[in-house]
Amino acid sequence: MTISISHFPVSAPDVDASVAFYRDALGFTVVMDVPNGSYRWVTMASPDDPNAQIVLSEPHAGRSQQEGDEMLALVAKGAFGPIVLRTDDVDAAFERARSSGTGEVLQEPMDQGWGVKDCAFRDPAGNMIRIAQPA
Repeated sequence: MTISISHFPVSAPDVDASVAFYRDALGFTVVMDVPNGSYRWVTMASPDDPNAQIVLSEPHAGRSQQEGDEMLALVAKGAFGPIVLRTDDVDAAFERARSSGTGEVLQEPMDQGWGVKDCAFRDPAGNMIRIAQPA
């Protein structure tokens, strides 16, 4: 038996801005863009690991107005995550993400005591993204 991550949901009140971040800053590609009434979800994957995907959707999609508003407030506070990505060159990944101008830099690349060199960003929705390179 095998088990692996298939999808990871990411709340994004502005799906287009989040698509631009994951595409331009991280190099992800759109796998599916599915309309669902007045909402939509966009599945994206890294070309290096196309089976591990993120799914961007608006906080109100499939939720009541109150639940969507609560989710939106939590996302804006960075309450979910961080989403941790792995790379073999954190300096190059940082520079690509920074130069895209689509996210907020939280931490430049630095060595951590737990054996990685990593950096951190916030995507346009407020989700924290950490990019780590094993030591």
